[in-house]
Amino acid sequence: MRNGKLWNREETILAMNLYCRISFGRQHSRAPEVIELAKAIGRTPGAVAMKLNNITSIDPEEEARGIKGLRGASNLDRVIWSEFHNNWEKMAVESESLWQEVVHKNKLDNNTNQERELSEKPVLQSDLEESLPVMQTESHRLTKVRLAQSFFRQTVLAAYQGRCCVSGIPVPQLLIASHIMPWSDFPNHRINPSNGLCLSRLHDAAFDKGLICFDDKNILVVSKYLKDYLPNESLTMNFIEYEGHKFILPEKFLPDNSFLEYHREHIYRD
Repeated sequence: MRNGKLWNREETILAMNLYCRISFGRQHSRAPEVIELAKAIGRTPGAVAMKLNNITSIDPEEEARGIKGLRGASNLDRVIWSEFHNNWEKMAVESESLWQEVVHKNKLDNNTNQERELSEKPVLQSDLEESLPVMQTESHRLTKVRLAQSFFRQTVLAAYQGRCCVSGIPVPQLLIASHIMPWSDFPNHRINPSNGLCLSRLHDAAFDKGLICFDDKNILVVSKYLKDYLPNESLTMNFIEYEGHKFILPEKFLPDNSFLEYHREHIYRD
């Protein structure tokens, strides 16, 4: 509550958006993302942190990890949780749009002149995945796609704590939120974080082309097709040394085993 006032739907959607793209270890009142949201909606950082930890209590994956959160989740929290999990794309777009309208706008309103000038510079394609302010010249459809993609990337990278799940590379510019089942073939799972892996650009390309896969124990398997190019120092360093090792599991949104099975059966080149 804020001065005895319950959280409304828009505030809860914003909190759920932040929950998806922030690690459990950053769900505290000192985290810049928490402070940013608190300022935008007129609540204290402590209240936002508490809301994030209330949401944790209804996350079955966190409970399975032994993380209980705070037992104060409201009925609205549970409704919003269900709406996200029943339609990731719709809620990704709605929550990212709200973030732009409420949080991003508040940040701009409070920026210094220098920060305002920077925010008005042309946005590069690579930057669109990270921030995506809505451009007036874009079609409504393209805007929705980009908002959804932004949510997916932020959520997947946060789940893996910003590291490639094969190599551990932590450089954001070298990381891809990779779809396990192809974007074009499975529209219902395009924005589902459990259809994502955080991979380096090299490992993403290999995964996408079926040159690597993960078995039913999450162990990296390298295809014979790729091994035909051995001996090669670079291939050995980037693939063979990781073969037989489990990929680094995410903190949230474990990859769906059925999605990994589909990749093994329909994309992987043995």
